[in-house]
Amino acid sequence: MVERIARACRKAERPSDAVDLVAVSKTYDAEAIEPVIAAGQRRFGENRVQEAQAKWPDLRTRHRDIELRLIGPLQSNKAADAVALFDVVESVDREKIARELAKEMKKQDRRLRLYVQVNTGAEDQKAGVAPGETAAFVKRCRDEHGLEIEGLMCIPPLDENAGPHFALLRKLAREAGVEKLSMGMSGDFEQAIAFGATSVRVGSAIFGARQ
Repeated sequence: MVERIARACRKAERPSDAVDLVAVSKTYDAEAIEPVIAAGQRRFGENRVQEAQAKWPDLRTRHRDIELRLIGPLQSNKAADAVALFDVVESVDREKIARELAKEMKKQDRRLRLYVQVNTGAEDQKAGVAPGETAAFVKRCRDEHGLEIEGLMCIPPLDENAGPHFALLRKLAREAGVEKLSMGMSGDFEQAIAFGATSVRVGSAIFGARQ
């Protein structure tokens, strides 16, 4: 997987180390994760706070250099747990979450790296800020809540070509003044790299098919 990412970077005329690999370990238990850590992987993504709480505290006592990212939706009543456990939250998608994260980071004296999730496909069932509201939302996160927004994240619709969505996220990042782009999964990460992804979220291509 690392070599495939490096090849995609070279093809896009980008440095071979320009993209971080986030191994999506949701639904996989500690026994399945341990060999991936042993192989050298250090960045992992989880979709749910409660699931991550069940396996990662123990794993992290044995592997203290792990970076853990929340890539799924965050409920406001889980903000305290998320701040305590994660290093990065990629799914800041509404005012209430921004406010709760700011409060909890101050309370716990922790500074998480944050991404705003953008609903590039305007899908009713999917979380995320509307594309046209992205720059203003990032500004409010900074000015009103004191949050340091590192980048943007998106999950394109399954039944559409992902390319236009990646291009849109890149454009929105420039408008919002952020540098990082979390986009691309197992089936389209190479295309995402061509559009400027700085991190890709890969699960089944690393761990195998989910049950």
